[in-house]
Formats: sequence, C-alpha cells, structure tokens
Amino acid sequence: MTPIEDDLPGPVARAVRRLLLLLYRLRGWTAVGEVPEPRRFIIIAAPHTSNWDFVNYLGLTADLGVRAHFMGKLSLFKWPLGGFMRQMGGIAVDRRNSSNVVQQMVQEFARRREFMLTVAPEGTRGKAKKWRTGFYQIALAAKVPMVVGLMDYGTKTGGLGPLIWPTGDFRADMMKVFDVYKSCIPKIPERAVRSIDDIVGRDQEAQNTEAEGEEAGGQ
Repeated sequence: MTPIEDDLPGPVARAVRRLLLLLYRLRGWTAVGEVPEPRRFIIIAAPHTSNWDFVNYLGLTADLGVRAHFMGKLSLFKWPLGGFMRQMGGIAVDRRNSSNVVQQMVQEFARRREFMLTVAPEGTRGKAKKWRTGFYQIALAAKVPMVVGLMDYGTKTGGLGPLIWPTGDFRADMMKVFDVYKSCIPKIPERAVRSIDDIVGRDQEAQNTEAEGEEAGGQ
C-alpha cells in the first residue's frame, strides 16, 4: 500500500487552530519537550476529567506543530460538518464492531507516512474503574509505539512523553505509562491516576478480599 499525505487544513480549520492556540497561551499554558520521531504513534490522552482537557490539548498540539488525529463516529462526518471534521484531524470509524475499529486504524497507519492518533482510554470524564484497551490493541496490531499526552494543571505545562513500545504484557507496559502520569495533576485532582489499578483494573481476588473485609467490618 502506497503511503499518502494528509490534505492540508482549510481556512476555517486553520482559523480554529489559531484561536485554540491563542486561548491556550492566554490561559498561561506552555508546551515543553520535543515531539518523538518518527511521528507515527498512539497518543494516550488521560486523565480526562474536564471538557477543558480537549480544548487545551488542541492548543498544545498547535503549539508543538503536531497535527494529531482522533476517531469519531460516522454520523459526525456527514454534511455539513464532515469536511471540517476531517480537516481538524478526524477519522470516521464504524464503532459497531470493536475489532473492526482496530483494523480500520491499522489500515490508517499503513497508508500514512505520518500519523499521530489520539485516544482517550478512560472513555468518560468521570472516574473510570479501568481504561479501555482499544488504544493498546491498535498499537500492537499496527506495530507502533504509544506516547503519553500530558496536560499538567499544576504547572500549566503540556507535552508528549517518551515512546513506549507495546510488548503484549499490558500491565507491565502500563506501569511505564503510570510512571509518567503519577506526578501529573489533572483539572480535577481527585480523578487523577493514583495507582496501576486505575489503569488496568483490580484483579478479582483483590476485589473479593476487600469485599470480605467490608463484610466482616460490618458485623
């Protein structure tokens, strides 16, 4: 398959990116670090605790000179928004089958020389029990690394972490992700990633032990 280049954003998309960058800087944010090379990786966007995360993140990517992509449901890519969504980096996906979504993204990586796909693994602005693993499955299948996207509200700095290559051992790989995130303060601190269990979930034995302890304590 011959790799393709992205179409250049249109005037509206460029104006929106400039506006988001202006808002980002007016609110005191600064980009730090470098963009990893080659520019073919999954950007992990977490913790996702506020609508401001997305706005600030788009400002960050504009500041870094990154054209990040994101997945969106098919209905968002119909007229009149379809062209604008694609120019902003949107990739239309059919979410009716999760494995099909993974394959669609593998194909996108195969057909592009440069592709930085942003995924919010929590799937919610609330406190998730564990992350969804779709981003990891895509990284494994496409044979691309993952990068931690950082938005630290404590220092008002944002950036992209080091390349983390998936090995097939999800917990071990997520420990590397957690090591980067554990000092990052989100918009709502109580929803921060505080342990590896916030990412991979708690095993059934640990949950049963805690339940037994609560039951005993209530007697």
